[in-house]
Amino acid sequence: MNDQVTIFAKDLVKQFRTRSGVVDAVNGVTLQVRRGETYGLIGPDGAGKTTTTRVILGLLKRTAGESRILGYDSMHDTYEIRERVGYIAQQFALPGDLTVMENMRFFADVQGVSRDEQRRRIPELLEFAGLSDFTNRLGSQLSGGMKKKLALACSLVHEPQVVLLDEPTLGVDPVSRREFWNLLGNLRAEKGLTIFVCTPYMDEAERCNWVGLMYQGKLVAHDSPETVKKMVPGRLLEFIPSNFVPAWRLMPDLEGVLEVQTYGAMLHVFVDDPDGRRSQIEHALAAQGITCEGMREIEPRMEEAFISLIGRQAGRQMEETRDAV
Repeated sequence: MNDQVTIFAKDLVKQFRTRSGVVDAVNGVTLQVRRGETYGLIGPDGAGKTTTTRVILGLLKRTAGESRILGYDSMHDTYEIRERVGYIAQQFALPGDLTVMENMRFFADVQGVSRDEQRRRIPELLEFAGLSDFTNRLGSQLSGGMKKKLALACSLVHEPQVVLLDEPTLGVDPVSRREFWNLLGNLRAEKGLTIFVCTPYMDEAERCNWVGLMYQGKLVAHDSPETVKKMVPGRLLEFIPSNFVPAWRLMPDLEGVLEVQTYGAMLHVFVDDPDGRRSQIEHALAAQGITCEGMREIEPRMEEAFISLIGRQAGRQMEETRDAV
């Protein structure tokens, strides 16, 4: 394996046995993350993101395929991986009855960091995370954003080469989310750290070098955010109709309309030719007594690409199911 590839999975499968049969939580996932990259694994709840992460880490036994971190096999070299990797689980639990400093020392002891190294590393990490003024505050008294920063600092105390984060900003306010991602960006820039993050937030996916889009256990896209956004069909028109539901129902029947998405009170309509279709859409709506406000062409974001790719994958799976029957 190329020594620039830090995280590697090939044809990865994880099955769970249930009362109703075998469930493919991860189904043939192949991906790689190069040294110093930030890789975002995105997808809806239940897509298989967390299971994929845990298998790659060696916390779950894979059913088939390959998975490695820094060249170490996830199933056979778990101790070597633990020494070199930081991990924040989705439900990462800091001991609430320990102070910020006590939490840092506790996780340093668990990772086998010597006292001399702790005296050097812990103040640096607390300064980096903006927690130097809160060393005596109990973990239970920290805000959600501060808990996430402390969890990140704890995961870095043994100076890992790779950090895996499972939905690290879930339930955190937008300002704290932005601060957390600024910390990740600084880590990558200053220390060349490889970061692998699962996230349901599309704006966070935009911050990654590469993204993998998961749906029902499969990786349906794997590329840079810019390339993934170009996978949507046609060009995108955005507008607010005066009567939303009839306008939404009308759009798919119009010539040149490739796809329709909703975004709050707005309709997002993908068309083959925005200049030619703009007046066509306005006339079709006017014929139904519907006006449209602020129609303009916009660049697709990761959110539009996500919805489009998931919709197409779901359609293919429905066709496969019908064909099988």
